[in-house]
Amino acid sequence: MIDIIVVNWNSGMQLKECIVSVLAHDNGLISRIIVVDNGSTDGSADEVEGFSDIEIVRTGENLGFAAACNIGATLGNSSYLLFLNPDTRLEPSSLEAAFDFMEDPANSQVGICGIQLIDDTGSVSRSCSRFPTLARLVFYALGIDKLPGLHGLGMRIPESAHNNSKRVDQVMGAFFFMRREAFDACNGFDERFFVYFEEVDLSKRCMLNGWQSWYLDSARAFHAGGGTSRQVKGLRLFYSLRSRLLYAFKHFPGWQAWSLLFITTFIEPFTRAAWCILMRDFKGVKHIMTAYRMFICSISKIIRGEGRHNP
Repeated sequence: MIDIIVVNWNSGMQLKECIVSVLAHDNGLISRIIVVDNGSTDGSADEVEGFSDIEIVRTGENLGFAAACNIGATLGNSSYLLFLNPDTRLEPSSLEAAFDFMEDPANSQVGICGIQLIDDTGSVSRSCSRFPTLARLVFYALGIDKLPGLHGLGMRIPESAHNNSKRVDQVMGAFFFMRREAFDACNGFDERFFVYFEEVDLSKRCMLNGWQSWYLDSARAFHAGGGTSRQVKGLRLFYSLRSRLLYAFKHFPGWQAWSLLFITTFIEPFTRAAWCILMRDFKGVKHIMTAYRMFICSISKIIRGEGRHNP
């Protein structure tokens, strides 16, 4: 059976649409549906409060995605956990395919499973990815992976490679189906990752503990993408930069982490601004300036790896 955890922060009607889709495609597999509301002010959690099958935990403040997921996980005891974004909508086979795959004795070493994510055009969007390396993060930071013919240099797996089930480094956190045994063995999400890279870090630690991650093309779910972070683009970029470097200082050799810090601090803001100007996105330049003001003030804490928890 499955405990489903949905972390909500001002997601509007997307949360209700997500929950309705979950209830419609239960197939008798769900033990609990837990909504952890991170201090929303838009009334989105109120929209699902009347659902009798939903447990709502109101944190009263935005604790971050990783911390909220951990809270939700502690409230259940099912063999499987599904961390589901509020901007997703399940389809008839979404749960059943993942559950059946994990239940197969041949897949006993699979700790994490993901499925095809479909965007609002009906196309397959990024559903799995490669682990970060210094080179891949530098290509991304400098915008090199945006150039024609060079898209494969980053962490992204081409959409054309999403047409068959396979073992992967990681699946996207929008639909993150996981054995509780693997989750507990890795002590859950690292709560230093407020948002972004938390599922990358957990997938990496699972792999180091002998668990595999698999992507399935036999089921799919809708994923809007961007989520509520679209509302705060400067803040979104800040947390992306912060989480990237937290990951590097945790998993990379020291010289690589420091090299990435140098590039992120002294080169990337200018390459990002150049791309924005090239695209005539002048508001984007403003968002970059906002993000980097916060980032510069946080560098010492990032280097020290400060946070709530450190698995």
